Amino acid sequence: MSAQEERGALTLPLALYDYALHLLRESPDGVPPRRGYSLPQRPEPEEAPPSHEEAEIAVREALSPLPDDSASLHRRFARRGIRDLHKHLIRSAIFSLSLPNGQHDAARSLGRQLTRAGTTVPAVTAGLALLIRFGEPEDVPYLSALGLLREFTRPSVDALDPLDRQSAAIVWLVTHTGRDELRPLVRALWTGDPQAIRTELEAFPATPRFLSATTARRIAEATRLPDLLDQHPSDVALLARAGRLLVRMGCTRDNPTNLLAYRDALTVYERVVTRAGLLPPTLDHHATLLSLALDLSSGPGALLDWPPGRHALLEALGRLLAEPRWASLADTDAGEADQRLRAGWIRRTGRQPFTRPATPGRLRVEVVAGDPVDRGPVETRILLDGRPLVPAVFARGPARCPDHLLDEGRLRAGPEPREVQLAEAYCTEGCCGALYVTIRRDGGQVVWEDWRRPPTMPGSREPAPELPAYRFDAAAYDAEITRAETDRSWSWPARSTARLIKAGLVERPELLSRWDAGRGWISSGFDDPDTTVVTFWYVPGLAAGNPDGDPLQFRWVVPDDGTPPETQAAAALRRLAEEDPKTYGQVCGGSRERAEELGFRWPDSA
Repeated sequence: MSAQEERGALTLPLALYDYALHLLRESPDGVPPRRGYSLPQRPEPEEAPPSHEEAEIAVREALSPLPDDSASLHRRFARRGIRDLHKHLIRSAIFSLSLPNGQHDAARSLGRQLTRAGTTVPAVTAGLALLIRFGEPEDVPYLSALGLLREFTRPSVDALDPLDRQSAAIVWLVTHTGRDELRPLVRALWTGDPQAIRTELEAFPATPRFLSATTARRIAEATRLPDLLDQHPSDVALLARAGRLLVRMGCTRDNPTNLLAYRDALTVYERVVTRAGLLPPTLDHHATLLSLALDLSSGPGALLDWPPGRHALLEALGRLLAEPRWASLADTDAGEADQRLRAGWIRRTGRQPFTRPATPGRLRVEVVAGDPVDRGPVETRILLDGRPLVPAVFARGPARCPDHLLDEGRLRAGPEPREVQLAEAYCTEGCCGALYVTIRRDGGQVVWEDWRRPPTMPGSREPAPELPAYRFDAAAYDAEITRAETDRSWSWPARSTARLIKAGLVERPELLSRWDAGRGWISSGFDDPDTTVVTFWYVPGLAAGNPDGDPLQFRWVVPDDGTPPETQAAAALRRLAEEDPKTYGQVCGGSRERAEELGFRWPDSA
């Protein structure tokens, strides 16, 4: 650095790394606040920023060639009008830089200067991007401090992950955990108190409300879960919590890639399953172990890099849960509603993951209903050569439900090619995409080809590889689809009632159309699976073929009265034929203005 450049560097304001350390020293007990820290407010330049295209060119010019020191890059960014809002362009440009091996040390050195002495968001962003590519363990303390600033949390965690998973997880939890129930664990992790970590790990609520798939993985990483299990092999509460974290990581309704990204997943599975006999037989523990078995047999857990022995773990779980002290748990319908739901689910599902087909073929279709207390999805899991397809090639949400794929015959191979949506992202297709395949019959074979899915896999910038065409023997394929369509062992009364009502309305659409209504979503209730929910759309003039205005959506809830589903469905269809459903259904969609215009009450919670 020249004398002139050095004098310029010395006049720069406080480095953002030093600012983060200052805030941390000022925090009560030295523990960062939830959501981390905000950056200091600085006045925006008066001149308008460059356009996106201009900024993209300016960023590339500022980085080519990479300067030798951080002050030079500060000046380059300032001269070209690069601002905070261009941080994504900076990261993208650095990720695409072609740097020979001989330049890696210089790039690493620049990254360290920028992260430790950078005073602006663009400069520190560039430093973090360089350390994502070239960082080393000595960078961990600096990355951890910068990660406490909200503007830099994501790139700091990205840089930390390959270097120190525990530090990455702690920074993530500190800045992403807002619920009071999890703060004691976060505080214990930040202070590094081993006894407090173990105590708080076992204590916090582990329901889906508090424990997303990502949070579960980060907690397992931050606590070094395998080490805890080995240090306390007889701690039953810790063992149960480890199983619960695995279940949440693999939840297909959330983001199952967390389980595949968890480096210690195999170790924790082995510890939990081999010690499962220590757990007292309760419905909660039974649900955890059964969920793990379903995951190992046909869910994301089956995709882990297993050595020989996965089936041995499954068989061990099967033997344990078949013991009378465990199997008898599902024989009662007493207790609170959640426990009754779990008991019924265990009765229906308890042996599914331990039963292999007598004649395994290339294609297997299994309907798997998740733990109803966790609001687990009902999904049509497709296994190709024993591997679950959707988490392997899509992993953004569960496979579509049997109502969509099986009840409506979408997996059948007809004379004309048919494009089928096999899965949709948990945040909707419009946000993160869906998985489609075209199914066609080709003589004595059925072909799956012309796949459509997002161009990258979740959490990756690399292009997703092209998927091959799959060919199946047509007779075996038809037999498997027919078997899956007729297998109702997974279903419960309210779900069966919903299927029968839907089938009746498909056969007799006039039951609704006579009331100027059209069929909507029909299934069991999400919050109360023991109810059947019938939705329909109402538009005046629909029956006469002259619909007038925007539709209103109605919701009719049919409680399970204990009679057979066939009886309940027949009664529901009779009521639809005889009584206008708008008189007993409740408005649940559309707009308040439209509801008031048509004389209906808009629900307070809609």
